[in-house]
Amino acid sequence: MIFKFLFKHFSESKKLQYLKEHGTMLGTRVRNNRKIFLYIVKDFFVEVIYKNDNTDNGAESLGTFTSLEGLNSYLEREFKTAF
Repeated sequence: MIFKFLFKHFSESKKLQYLKEHGTMLGTRVRNNRKIFLYIVKDFFVEVIYKNDNTDNGAESLGTFTSLEGLNSYLEREFKTAF
């Protein structure tokens, strides 16, 4: 939990670098014709939308959530919006 607090205070470029080096990509999905990437880092999850959907670019959006309950809610919400 402490690391999530520290991660939030990293610069955007440091967050993306840390994700690439230490995060595990759980998957991608498409919403509104945009590719969204979901990672797990230590004990929390990170959702990233990259500029031009390219992981070599910076992030347009980067959000975190901490619990498995949060992951379940996230997946349920995304599943419902898909139909």
